[in-house]
Amino acid sequence: MKLIHKDIEKDNAGQVTLVPEEAEDMWHTYNLLQVGDSLRASTIRKVQTESTTGSVGSSRVRTTLTICVETIDFDSHACQLRVKGTNIVENQYVKMGAYHTIELELNRKFTLAKKCWDSVVLDRIDQACDAAQKADVAAVVMQEGLANLVLVTPAMTLLRAKVEVTIPRKRRGSCTQHEKALERFYEAVMQAILRHINFDVVKCILVASPGFVKDQFITYLFKEAVRQDNKLLLENRPKFMLVHSSSGHKYSLKGRSCLTLRAAGEVKALEDFYKMLQHEPDRAFYGVAHVEKAADALAIDTLLISDKLFRHQDVPTRSRYVRLVDNVRDNGELTQLSGVAAILRFPIADLSEAEDESSSDDD
Repeated sequence: MKLIHKDIEKDNAGQVTLVPEEAEDMWHTYNLLQVGDSLRASTIRKVQTESTTGSVGSSRVRTTLTICVETIDFDSHACQLRVKGTNIVENQYVKMGAYHTIELELNRKFTLAKKCWDSVVLDRIDQACDAAQKADVAAVVMQEGLANLVLVTPAMTLLRAKVEVTIPRKRRGSCTQHEKALERFYEAVMQAILRHINFDVVKCILVASPGFVKDQFITYLFKEAVRQDNKLLLENRPKFMLVHSSSGHKYSLKGRSCLTLRAAGEVKALEDFYKMLQHEPDRAFYGVAHVEKAADALAIDTLLISDKLFRHQDVPTRSRYVRLVDNVRDNGELTQLSGVAAILRFPIADLSEAEDESSSDDD
């Protein structure tokens, strides 16, 4: 997703102009849209025309409309997004208040206006527009003298650096020039890794090559890390994985090696929750009321919350979920689950009992 323009006022009202570039961006857009929003985009409208002789014909024209969103239809298989609403800006082809359905298209900009841009929606825009935040797998694909450093997102492979160093051939009786050139090459690749990989985001770094180039490079990398006391590399050593590739070109790495770990991380969080529910039920809470009380007690370690809750059409209800996320943002992780649940830092055994007592007192 490309952000063209962003204009958010102090009261959180405003508009953003975006360009969806990949099919995945339609999913992000679907999660940004809410009933009552204003959407401006290019669309096709069938209009009737009457000639001077009185004959009536129809034609399809491309025009730009601004509608007040009423229904949102997302086809997850085709990644198509249709938005229906009433026209709210005068147009030569469409009357004010007339219904129209806009089908958002790839590589065509649209402008979305809201009365309130909350933190969850703004985070989703940042996530959709910053490919580096989605790239939890990096790969260094190399051969002698050539290395490509790429970030792998759910939708694309992004080239971040290309390293080329001429490596002279080994000569009989002397390998000095060859070894010096290899060292320069490995140093350049090491600097590219430090410059372009965000170790806080990336969960796995694939180092791929034909032959033993990858093994020699990894040996050099961590030997230098020890010599330079580079704690960043040393602490993230378990993230490096050696795999085979047919060459050093970026498309030579087999696709199955580049599966992102995002889904795996969400599944693991869900499995951890169910294990906790089974073995330590006082540290596994579900249901919005219980989770809110755990948040008030600063007890949440991992918050699991479904995307669909942020598409709730009732503004107070949606605001309740946003406040919950904001409350635990600095203290835990966010992932997706059907409903609301949390893994706690410490057990709260008497929460449900206290709730039962308070309800009986009310009675």
